[in-house]
Amino acid sequence: MAKSLYETLEITESASEAEIKKAYRKLARKYHPDVNKEASAEEKFKEINAAYEILSDKEKKQQYDMHGDSMFGGQNFHDFSRNHGGAGAGGMEDILREMFANGGGAGGNPFGGGGNPFGGGFGGGGFQQEVNLDMETKVTIPFVVSVLGGSHSVAVNGDRFDIKIPAGVNSGEKMRVKGKGHTQGGRTGDLFLKITVASSPEYEREGNDLVKTFDVPLYAALFGDKIAIETLEKEIKLKVPKNTKNGQRFRVKEMGAMNRKTKTRGNLYLKANITLPNVDELDEELIELMKEKLPKE
Repeated sequence: MAKSLYETLEITESASEAEIKKAYRKLARKYHPDVNKEASAEEKFKEINAAYEILSDKEKKQQYDMHGDSMFGGQNFHDFSRNHGGAGAGGMEDILREMFANGGGAGGNPFGGGGNPFGGGFGGGGFQQEVNLDMETKVTIPFVVSVLGGSHSVAVNGDRFDIKIPAGVNSGEKMRVKGKGHTQGGRTGDLFLKITVASSPEYEREGNDLVKTFDVPLYAALFGDKIAIETLEKEIKLKVPKNTKNGQRFRVKEMGAMNRKTKTRGNLYLKANITLPNVDELDEELIELMKEKLPKE
């Protein structure tokens, strides 16, 4: 049974949760449009996000492992996403979420049924009520876009268009897109998007502040050193002082999320994770010296 979502993330079907996350982080960095300027990078980046959307969710992964690519009409995932306008988060991811919510499977309809989208009808007074032409739908945006802002592709009723996401947006917020609702009798309503921010494998958000854990070698923790750290915007060099403790936080000012009311940015907090060397790989003389000299309490 073909299972091309695993091919998209370049992993095997037996990959663990940690291996899936590691593969996603590696490929997301490689194909992020801000880093990779090749014409195909953006589409590849969106496919990677959509594949991770499924394989990082236990229930969705279980359904996909059961049905495989039959859920995409027998196509592989790349062809399926291309035929539906690109595997964009908020476009293809919305389609996939609805597909899995409906139980998936070959022959299932991930795009919803028919019916009257306008509601209304005739009132008791014998006149036609004014139809509400506005629409509301959900959209999931990547974590980096929620923090830094940017353009995001949305597909609604077969119409694909880009929307501008402001920096600092949160899950649960609504955005209004004028003129993208239903059309009837020469009138067009608006589209209201309810935002969900995708989780990040690297960052946690605390209000307008961001928290990222970074590895600190034992040498740097004991004696101090400079460590290169990739942030959402650029690589920075952090000076780690001697005697750094595990879990110690370091503040980088104004590299957090934007507060859209005050137009100021939060801070980035880098949380130290001290990594210990493998004792079996250390020099024997050093091992003996450590046994002799290191405090036991």
